[in-house]
Amino acid sequence: MKKLSTAVLLLGAILVAAQESEEKGKQIEDIIIVGNRNVKRTKLETPVPVDVINIDKIQRSAPQMTAQDLLNYVIPSFNAVRQSASDGTEHIDPVTLRGMGPDQVLVLLNGKRRHTTSLVNYQNTVGNGSVGTDLSTIPVIAIDRIEVLRDGAAAQYGSDAIAGVINIILKKNAGASASLTYGLSGRNDGDTYQAGVNYGTSLGKKDGYINLSLQLSHRGKTTRTQNHDLDIFGDNFAYEFAGDAEAVKAARATDDAEIEKRGLTRDDFNFQIGDAQIRQGQLFFNSEYPFNDHFKLYSFGGFSIKEGEGFGFRRLPSEKSNVVSSIYPNGFQAVLGSQVYDVSYAVGAKYNVNDWLFDLSNTFGSNTFNYNVNNTNNASLGAKSPTRFYAGAHSFLQNTINLDVSKNINRFNIAFGGEFRFEQYQIKAGDEASYTQYDINGNVATEGSTVLGAGGSQSFIGFSPNNALKKDRHSTAVYADVSYDLDKKLNIDAAARFENYSDFGNTLNGKLAVRYEFVKNYAVRAAVGTGFRAPSLQQQYFNNSYADISTSGSKIVTKGIFSNDSEAAKILGFDKLKQETSVNASAGFTLKPLNNLTITIDGYWIKVKDRVVITSNITDKRLDQFKVESGRFFANAIDTETKGVDVVVSYDWILGNGKLNLNLAGNYTETKITDFHFPENLGTPQDQFFGPDQINIIETLSPKTKASLGLNYGIGKFSFLVRNTYFGKVIRDGYPFGDVQEFSPKVVTDISVGYDITKSINFTVGANNIFDVFPDRQIYKNSYYGVFKYAPVQMGTLGNYFFGRLNFNF
Repeated sequence: MKKLSTAVLLLGAILVAAQESEEKGKQIEDIIIVGNRNVKRTKLETPVPVDVINIDKIQRSAPQMTAQDLLNYVIPSFNAVRQSASDGTEHIDPVTLRGMGPDQVLVLLNGKRRHTTSLVNYQNTVGNGSVGTDLSTIPVIAIDRIEVLRDGAAAQYGSDAIAGVINIILKKNAGASASLTYGLSGRNDGDTYQAGVNYGTSLGKKDGYINLSLQLSHRGKTTRTQNHDLDIFGDNFAYEFAGDAEAVKAARATDDAEIEKRGLTRDDFNFQIGDAQIRQGQLFFNSEYPFNDHFKLYSFGGFSIKEGEGFGFRRLPSEKSNVVSSIYPNGFQAVLGSQVYDVSYAVGAKYNVNDWLFDLSNTFGSNTFNYNVNNTNNASLGAKSPTRFYAGAHSFLQNTINLDVSKNINRFNIAFGGEFRFEQYQIKAGDEASYTQYDINGNVATEGSTVLGAGGSQSFIGFSPNNALKKDRHSTAVYADVSYDLDKKLNIDAAARFENYSDFGNTLNGKLAVRYEFVKNYAVRAAVGTGFRAPSLQQQYFNNSYADISTSGSKIVTKGIFSNDSEAAKILGFDKLKQETSVNASAGFTLKPLNNLTITIDGYWIKVKDRVVITSNITDKRLDQFKVESGRFFANAIDTETKGVDVVVSYDWILGNGKLNLNLAGNYTETKITDFHFPENLGTPQDQFFGPDQINIIETLSPKTKASLGLNYGIGKFSFLVRNTYFGKVIRDGYPFGDVQEFSPKVVTDISVGYDITKSINFTVGANNIFDVFPDRQIYKNSYYGVFKYAPVQMGTLGNYFFGRLNFNF
């Protein structure tokens, strides 16, 4: 390994003396359309920072296979980490920008608002309490480029754009391309298969086109734990929590005797902890048909189906109230299966008359998440319990109508328009046995009934008719943008947006951005604006019961998440959710000291008031009537302040017969909670309302510092990639059962070598994380008795991963 490390570092040093051509390696392109409605600018001419990532070029040589994974290694202010044993969250990766929440990043597809998922993250992972957009539903084979606006843009695009905007542009080129990829981790698990094909052809006589993409992919599960300390038949959960070492020792001796008696080993009781298995199929299209020089129709969209298998928390044979011994004499670990259906469709018309451009469109999107729980039981049914349950579903629907009007008048670009959006959120109940507790006669248990054990499907309790609901809302907005360009020396953008929501009222936001080139190729830029984020329907109405570790840490109990309009929320005095409001400011420099060297440096400050989060577990006697140990609620509980800086350097030059592109990008972000908002009559200590673990998720669970150095070298038929990604220090708070742990910085190295077999066929082999770097091991108190050896922070827990890819272009 040491020799391999030296060889890779030597290769990197050699590549620093070479240059990559734009066609083979350049990662950040110039032409941009997001951030303002003037389409004639490049990334160095915008008053706010915009990265344009050529996904088609990067994906040829990069080990990553999804849009979020590719962005994670190219844009340091972007973060996406796979979660483990976290219910639905391990099936849809939460993504963040500039240290903000997943719901504070707006995603566009071809410039039109993309719908979010129906999933609420509530498993104390990054983005806890938020609802994001699943970038993996869009096949990589269909994407031409991704534009990332790293600045608040709610005054231009509406809700969710507090941290920035990600605009995904679909391919529209003619011709055909295909890609086949196979990969495997260094531990012979996590096998990946991906096959994609893209075909485009002209449509009509005047620049019309239709482009189709089909992609099929598979990602195998991984296992990253080995435990030999777990209490199986004894009582050392409680003893360990109480610090009674002798009692723990005695309980383990009892366990070992029982294990030997059954002819088993401790390995038979290991947890499955790692990446979930994911299978996915996607079909997308992008089209435009011009009737004449003035009028054209366009349409785009697609369908994605994702099936996942993740693992819940293990139930041990000692948990008599949760395990039916006649079915699972050695306990069980439930498998949470998901079926996620994602549909989107946009249709629009553009009309150009006297240089006035009118764009009328309707964009529809929906996301449905179905839960199936296998290898589990409803303990209250005893031996009659099924082992497979349909646990219900949730879905989200969004339909947006836009009218956009724009015109260039001398040095001015004027744009204005309106938007009407309808949203609907629904929770559907599962099988009765997935949520019901029965008495010993098989009837629904009532107060005072004799029961055999806990009700519902263990590990993931199904949604009941009491959880089921269908809620909707609508919003109406008008906006205006004006930009002024003076010979590329002075750029001024101003924007304002008024929006009315049926569920919380009005909001008015504005933004001003300026760029000034004081010397040729040297410019300063700055922006200031206000923003907002409407609380999602999911945050307002999501509710369920779930299994978790008790307050004492000694057993698994039922806890609840209550909707904001529930009786429980009213009893405890929670206010109705309202919008988050923000103030964004940024300032920076753009420099081009050499023809092939560009540098951008941008600092930013984001203040968010009334941020919507999910509380800690609140224990209150008034919640006893709801048959839960504790409850969690969505609330406008905190104010936050985020400060940071982005640096991007790109340099191209020629060495010998080859060309090299160097991309250096870095980000530093720090978020602090500046105030708390408690219900006046709650009477709950802060540790229960918003405890240290929740503060940790906001402030220190993501790396404050992240940087990437990519070297792409092309010579003849060969291309080489060496990329080092630095993930900064992370702090994880194990409250209420563990301690505070600091995870040291890590560097992950990606390499690949590509060869053009013919002009149309390229073969690439390489690796992600070639040196098998992992986050620091968790301290024992935070690892649940040694089960969770690694926390999925920084780069995740896959380890090294090797791949081969065939690319075809016709």
